[in-house]
Amino acid sequence: MTATDRSIELINVAAQAAADKLAHDIIAYDVSDVLSITDAFLLASAPSDRQVKSIVDEVEERLQKELGAKPVRREGDREARWVLLDYVDIVVHVQHSEERVFYALERLWKDCPQLELPQDATDTLGRADEYAKRQAADDLNGDFR
Repeated sequence: MTATDRSIELINVAAQAAADKLAHDIIAYDVSDVLSITDAFLLASAPSDRQVKSIVDEVEERLQKELGAKPVRREGDREARWVLLDYVDIVVHVQHSEERVFYALERLWKDCPQLELPQDATDTLGRADEYAKRQAADDLNGDFR
């Protein structure tokens, strides 16, 4: 079994929305062979709680506006460290960069096929590492923003 065309459509719109809000390391997995409750996961991260919320809001708005999709469940919104949007066909995980490293969902799903995403989304791969290096360099130089 593979992800349905509808799931792939939802993933692509969500990935583009996340990329437009400067999410880091956007990746999607086809989990339809190992889970019966959903077809695909989208993972994205951001370096601040505020940006996590912004990404989540954009994903929700774009999926509603472009595809008429509303999440059946939204979790983690209060803390904005890890927000989960469940659309039944897909689940979107937007995590704070620290949660992303700690929980390492990629390790759990590494055996599942990755889904092809829009170029803007694939261009975000490795951005979290770049951000962490810049922050470390700023900290060493005493530039505490």
